Amino acid sequence: MTSYLTQAEHSALKSPLSNDCRVLYLLGLRPTANSSTTATAPIDYKPLLELLNGDSKDMPFQRGRQINSLLRQLEQIGLVALPNTLDLEHSVNGKHLLLPLIAEAASEFDQLHQKHLSMSTSWTPNSGLFNEMASLLGIIDKTYDENDIGEFVAYWLGRPSSVFSEFQWTQKFANNIKRKRLASGYAPTQKVGTQQVKVAAGIEADDNARKLVEKYATSTKKS
Repeated sequence: MTSYLTQAEHSALKSPLSNDCRVLYLLGLRPTANSSTTATAPIDYKPLLELLNGDSKDMPFQRGRQINSLLRQLEQIGLVALPNTLDLEHSVNGKHLLLPLIAEAASEFDQLHQKHLSMSTSWTPNSGLFNEMASLLGIIDKTYDENDIGEFVAYWLGRPSSVFSEFQWTQKFANNIKRKRLASGYAPTQKVGTQQVKVAAGIEADDNARKLVEKYATSTKKS
């Protein structure tokens, strides 16, 4: 049943995870995913709810937001990623999700699946893998600094029971950077599409500034 799974998927599925999540991933998302683009078939809540309920008469799964809750758990361990236009606070019915781990990792990243560890104060993301993940997630501004790493490390140091592979840690960091880029409070606030990106150094006059200059120049000529 799972012979088609990649090593990275096997590793992630062995993480602390509810069996409902595993069923959703293995039977609901993975079989029809495109291994080249890593995209799932359009999400259809109805058959997924039926799959998760199985023969249970209690019908524990009845709403799409319950599926979103499972998807959020899968996202947290790197099995699922969302395109920039989507978030799990809203319906993803009819939308395509990404399964980043279905493509076999390039040989340079193979070793990152082998070792599992909890967060440490000296942790840093693998830069090559981060760039690969950023491209996959559609992150426009791929720069990050010590503050970004520090915030991430500080958060996970408070959760010592969380143990992931080095691959998964960098993938989680990339997801965290994506969320920060999409946050409305991210500054500087030049906007590209739906994302906030850092503005390169330089002087850029806005429309109001130009109008002020033009007005001043005109009044000077008249005087």
